[in-house]
Amino acid sequence: MIAVSQKYQLTWNDMEKVGKGLLIALAGAALTYLTEQIPNIDLGEWTPIVVAIWSVIVNAARKWLSETRYIEQ
Repeated sequence: MIAVSQKYQLTWNDMEKVGKGLLIALAGAALTYLTEQIPNIDLGEWTPIVVAIWSVIVNAARKWLSETRYIEQ
């Protein structure tokens, strides 16, 4: 069954997905912060890129560690 949320409305399922996205972004930012705490590493202008890369890594790890169900097309 496919769940549908109407235009301009958010369901609890939508909010759950937004929350997961927020957690992934925060985890990427936290890992970037920890990376910068290692002596002699200054990311400078590359910080936004590193945050994005860490976020992708966190999301890939989450997908790898969990069972994912989806409808094939």
